[in-house]
Amino acid sequence: MTMKQFTVVPEGSITTPKGFRAGGLHCGLKKTERHDLGVIVCDVPAAAAGVYTLNAFQAAPLKVTQESIGVEGKLQAMAVNSGNANACTGKQGEADAREMRAATARALGLAEHLVGVTSTGVIGELLPMEKVRSGIERLPGSLKIDGGNDFCQAILTTDLVQKMTCAQVMIGGQPIHIAGAAKGSGMIHPNMATMLGFMTTDAQVDSADLQKLLSQITDSTFNMITVDGDTSTNDMVVVMASGLAGDGKLNAQHPDWPAFVAAFQYVCEYLAKAIARDGEGATKLIEVQVMGATAENAARAIAKTIIGSSLVKSACFGADANWGRIIAAIGRSGQPVNVETVDIRLGDHLVLEQSAPVTFNEELAAEYLKGELVQIFVNLHMGVHQATGWGCDLTYEYVRINAAYRT
Repeated sequence: MTMKQFTVVPEGSITTPKGFRAGGLHCGLKKTERHDLGVIVCDVPAAAAGVYTLNAFQAAPLKVTQESIGVEGKLQAMAVNSGNANACTGKQGEADAREMRAATARALGLAEHLVGVTSTGVIGELLPMEKVRSGIERLPGSLKIDGGNDFCQAILTTDLVQKMTCAQVMIGGQPIHIAGAAKGSGMIHPNMATMLGFMTTDAQVDSADLQKLLSQITDSTFNMITVDGDTSTNDMVVVMASGLAGDGKLNAQHPDWPAFVAAFQYVCEYLAKAIARDGEGATKLIEVQVMGATAENAARAIAKTIIGSSLVKSACFGADANWGRIIAAIGRSGQPVNVETVDIRLGDHLVLEQSAPVTFNEELAAEYLKGELVQIFVNLHMGVHQATGWGCDLTYEYVRINAAYRT
């Protein structure tokens, strides 16, 4: 990815791409007065693609959204509620998700198959449909061209900050925008995407090409983060392309396709890192770069094993330069490792070389680990493949939040 291929739009949002509006409101699903129901709407049916959790207990809304996209590869609206996941709720939960889709379609004057729905919050509780129905009826009045912030607030649960970004790329001399918004703070160990992600673009891209690109980039971004090792029942990322900008269709044969891919990658990676940084109770972002692996999949597996280690996460929280926890995680990753050639650095501090300890300044290393970004570099010296993963530290606050999540 090279920053020269695109520019970041500082004040950009999910509605910056042409044809999109968004909104959010409070319908009573949350105890606070924060928004808990939101929607993204496109002026035209948009090419759509999605990736979904591989958790066996897939929430009802995800099945409904997959069904909608499956009709003709298009969506014109995505409705989302927070405060209730509508997961593990049986036949009634599926009926409620379908009613949520139907009600949104009626309120916006759209065909049902052009509407997707998703939910986030507590698992195992039925949606209070009276509140949902009432909120959906009011959704059209909340729609604004600058409604990105309202939408972002509507999708938050334990998140402390909104997560949104936008990039601009020139395609055939015309500006194209790609934007994204996401939520996620806990139950983050994706096996497809991450908690909830929404992307919009005004590029002209077919659904099949969009799906291939999203699936490919998901593997190196959303699938490379972990907060607590738990894969949610509701994980989903959906992208909608209005096609209202540019002067021709984009695909892998287009000369500007690499630039579009770079911008798409940036948006996904930004959102993934923002989720990891905002992990429940987290005080710092941990980035693990694994180099010299025999295969890319091996590098990815080792990176995720390191950032998923409770011991590594705890050591980062305590600013303890305990490289033994890192080498132990590498060894149990199930990937090929030469036990005599591993190097480990904490930032600029070399702590292990050729699998042997080296003398380093403990105080300076500890001071480095107190920062908001901790980078762990691992070189296996076995091949040319590499991967990067992101996570966060494990704190007392994480336990407090999740010990009282339903109360």
